[in-house]
Amino acid sequence: MKIDTNTMVSITEANQNFSKVARLVDEHGTAVILKNNVPRYLVIDFSKAENDSVASDEDIMSISKRLITQNREAYEVLAK
Repeated sequence: MKIDTNTMVSITEANQNFSKVARLVDEHGTAVILKNNVPRYLVIDFSKAENDSVASDEDIMSISKRLITQNREAYEVLAK
């Protein structure tokens, strides 16, 4: 994951000025909150999180076919 240094905020600053974090997310899509100068938290736009978390039907079907192929013998035994 690439992190834009313009979207990095210390945890102290985020605590005192969360509207700045929200503004960064609105402008750049993400904000990274640092704790002890280490990236610790990622704040993203809710609609982007929803889109990223949903797997496409094609992905699910290809994974399912691969698992069936790999475990065909076990599935046949279970089907009896």
